[in-house]
Amino acid sequence: MIPVVVIVSFLVFALVNLLPGDPALMILGENNSDPTAYARLRTQLGLDRPLPVQYVDWATHALTGDFGSSLRDRLPIREVIGARVLPTLELAFLGLVLSLLISIPVGALSALKPGSFLDSVATVAALSGVAVPHFFLGILLIEVFAVDWHLLPPSGYIPPWEDLGANLRLMLLPAIALSTGLTAVQMRHVRSSLLEVLHQEYVLTARAKGLRGHSVVLGHALRNALIPLVTILGLEMGSLISGTVILEIIFSIPGMGRLLVDSITFRDYPTVQAMVLLLALTVLLANLIADLTYGVLDPRVRYGARSAA
Repeated sequence: MIPVVVIVSFLVFALVNLLPGDPALMILGENNSDPTAYARLRTQLGLDRPLPVQYVDWATHALTGDFGSSLRDRLPIREVIGARVLPTLELAFLGLVLSLLISIPVGALSALKPGSFLDSVATVAALSGVAVPHFFLGILLIEVFAVDWHLLPPSGYIPPWEDLGANLRLMLLPAIALSTGLTAVQMRHVRSSLLEVLHQEYVLTARAKGLRGHSVVLGHALRNALIPLVTILGLEMGSLISGTVILEIIFSIPGMGRLLVDSITFRDYPTVQAMVLLLALTVLLANLIADLTYGVLDPRVRYGARSAA
C-alpha cells in the first residue's frame, strides 16, 4: 500500500493544481485590483513557491494528519472533515448492510434452484439494478415515497443520537438508492460462485455422508462461495464512495461528498486534496481488509501463507 499511497498523493496534488482558477482570487474577489494584497495573500497561502516544494511540504504535514486550513472556512481541515464524516460513513454502512442482507440469501436461493421463477426474477432485478444509475433512482424514490405517497421525508439529516427514528427514516431512501447497484453485482456473483461450489467433491462427499441440505449449504458450500464476494466488496468500494457523493447532493445530506463538491466550486484546493487522499486511502484499506478476510473464510489461504513463509 505504501508506494500506491505515495503515487496517489502525487497525482492528487498535481491534478488539483491543474484545475482552473486561483484560490487567492476566490478569497479576494474576481474584481479585486490590488496587486499588493493579491501577492501578499499568495505568499501567506504558499502559492508563490514552486510546486515540488509545495508538494513536499503538504505531504510531510499530511503524514501527521495536518492538512492545513480550509480556504473557505479558515478552519483546520481536519475539523472540517471530522464534522462531515459521520453522515457519509452511516450512509455507506447502511447501503452495504442492505446489499448484503438482500444479495446473499437471494443469490443462494437462485443457485439452489437455477432456472426457477425466483432465479428469473432475481436475474431481471440484478440487470435492472446495474443499469439504473444512483442519481436517477434517488430522484425516483423521492418522487414515489416522499412526494406521491408521503411515507418518508424527501431529504435532510438528523444525527442518530438526537433522534434515531428520524435519522433512519431520512437515511432509508438514500441507502436503498446506494445499495441497489452493489446488490445486483453481489447477487450474481453469489449465485455463480455457489453453483460452482455445489459441484465440488467435498460437497458431494458431505451429502454422501447423510448431511442435510441446509447443513451442506450453510456449513460447507456457502462459506467458500463468499470468497469472490469479498473480492467484489473490495473492488466496489470506490463505486460505493462515489455513490455517496451524488446521493448526498440529492438528499441534502451534510457529508463528505457534499463538502467535496462545495470545495471544488470554491477552489478550496487544500480541502479537495485532503478529501481525495482520504477517500483513496479508504479504498486501499478496504482492499487490504478483503485480502485479510480470505484467510478467515478459507483456511487454505492461511496454510499457504505459512508454507511460503
